[in-house]
Amino acid sequence: MEQLMQYKILIPLTLILGFAPFFPKPHIVEKIQMLIEGTLTKPIDIFDLVWHAWPFALLGYKLVKDFVIK
Repeated sequence: MEQLMQYKILIPLTLILGFAPFFPKPHIVEKIQMLIEGTLTKPIDIFDLVWHAWPFALLGYKLVKDFVIK
């Protein structure tokens, strides 16, 4: 039950913080495109990528820890 409560917080956090702002394009999508194109060079853009990616990394870690590694 405790595990389910953690996911009730972690999934909305990932969706909101990971994809904000939603319009015109989510920041994480824009920053990943910049990374692929090789234009992600400014420190603020790198920080922005890290800031929007950490919720996905945390959710991924939690999923692996709970369901893969036992």
